[in-house]
Amino acid sequence: MFWRIGLLFFGVWACGTAVVMIKSCTVHPVLLSSYRLLAAVAILSPLLVRDWRRHRGRFGWAQLRRTVVPGLLLGAHFITWIIGARWTLAANSSLIVNMVPVAMPFLLHFLIREKLTRGEYLATGLALAGVAVLAGADFRLQDTSFPGDMICVVSMLLLASYLALGRRNRDFPSIWLYLVPLYFVAGAACFLAALPFVGPLEVSSNRDWLMVLGLAAIPTVMGHSILNYSMKHIRGQAVSVTNLSQFIFAGGMAFLFLGEVPRWNFYVACVLVVAGAVLALRDTPPADLPAEA
Repeated sequence: MFWRIGLLFFGVWACGTAVVMIKSCTVHPVLLSSYRLLAAVAILSPLLVRDWRRHRGRFGWAQLRRTVVPGLLLGAHFITWIIGARWTLAANSSLIVNMVPVAMPFLLHFLIREKLTRGEYLATGLALAGVAVLAGADFRLQDTSFPGDMICVVSMLLLASYLALGRRNRDFPSIWLYLVPLYFVAGAACFLAALPFVGPLEVSSNRDWLMVLGLAAIPTVMGHSILNYSMKHIRGQAVSVTNLSQFIFAGGMAFLFLGEVPRWNFYVACVLVVAGAVLALRDTPPADLPAEA
């Protein structure tokens, strides 16, 4: 169990690298989302072929169809997050998208009848208090930002649903048989959504291509894949609470590479979120899950 917790924190770090690369890239955000997902499919395709041959009798169209909905949810999350973040204040978007642990218990109960433990409730409260400290001081309700706020709420629900379905689909014989088709669906959805606004080959520099490959390899192949793997082997609420610590890694890298100095509330939020994550992982009993082949 200990190594799986370590792997989860590594995956959270990997997801946290995305903000630095996205800010350093000039490609249209929706097209960039598509490219990072489709590049991840190309990177992971040998593992898909290997595991398809190994589990051919246990993987077919029935399983493939189950990757479509979570793939569309992930693609829609990327698109709505970009739109919502541009239509509202930065603090509003950061606070709203990090409310996944509020929605996750309802989704887990609806999908797989998984209920929170007492410790998970406390851990969720601590972590969300940290999120409130991080963004709450700057959060503003304004008529002009209300549409963006609502889109961010939708984006948060899409992200939570995509992750919760990863827990529901934990019976796949291999994580790659689940994720590679899912990434393809998400990437294709983002690509089609980008076409009315930007040409499909508008990558202007080698630096942009490097950022595309970096986003594919680190926050997608490593980050999102590890989050989905963790949803198979660790209780869903513990994963969603731990994932809140993503901002800590993102803030550290933004300081190192972009010169963005964190404010005092960043450090208070770090303490609360880490405490919540540790409590959730300590209190959560091992899930009764099938062993992965």
